[in-house]
Amino acid sequence: MNRDIGEGLTRLRTLIRSYRSVLVAYSGGVDSALVAAVARQELGDHSLACIGVSASYPARERRDAVAFAKSIGVQYRLVETGEQSDPRYTANVGDRCYFCRADLFRRLRDIATVERWHAIADGVHANDIDDHVNGMRAARAAGVRSPLLEAGLRKSDVREAARQLGLSVWDKPAAACLASRVPRGVQITPALLAQIDAAEDVIAAMGFREFRVRYHGDIARLELPTKDFERAVILREQITAGLRAWGFRFVTLDLSGIGSNSVAADSVTPVTLVPLRLASRIKDT
Repeated sequence: MNRDIGEGLTRLRTLIRSYRSVLVAYSGGVDSALVAAVARQELGDHSLACIGVSASYPARERRDAVAFAKSIGVQYRLVETGEQSDPRYTANVGDRCYFCRADLFRRLRDIATVERWHAIADGVHANDIDDHVNGMRAARAAGVRSPLLEAGLRKSDVREAARQLGLSVWDKPAAACLASRVPRGVQITPALLAQIDAAEDVIAAMGFREFRVRYHGDIARLELPTKDFERAVILREQITAGLRAWGFRFVTLDLSGIGSNSVAADSVTPVTLVPLRLASRIKDT
């Protein structure tokens, strides 16, 4: 094992052992999966992975999270969250993540109090400091620990540690909640999230691993890694039909690639969007 990774894992194990018992806010991604796996190794039955279930959490991701937890013997529990009942969350005006995470952590804190768990931990790491400000603010307010961050582990360290521990999710693409597909200022509703979830299931069923279906009214903006563009054009008819079946009138491919355009903006620069049918004609000329 790489010396730096080994030292980071040692720090992580020491931190988690110091909790004595812990609830892990677990989503199935590599970050929280590493925390849950190490907690299981260090604390055994005194650790519990808690999966927050809501309309913003893709059903596909929930199934994968449960399957992974079972595969490595991690105890888990599904915890229903209620951020959809908070108008500050559904307004989607820029601090949505704070209210979502605050709701989850409040529910985990209630469980910890009633069942006498000593700590709550999340999967935030050193690279999240600038990107997860609202979520981290909610965590600190609720007294949630971030052992990956405290151990000084970056995203690349987390992936390598997970790989060396034999965790199958070590190379799983980063994911985000379905609400992140909606432009700022557009109200978040369960029906809207369900539409996006169904549209992304269409893309997943075609074998794409990393993708986003961004919502822009009757336009679905598909984000993919640039290496997948050619395949998307080949499958353009199936993709277009699949997404139209879920209520989108137009289906576009974002030429900037995945993750390069935040939907936090009120609009999207039109030149970056190419309808898939047009993309095929461009390729053939």
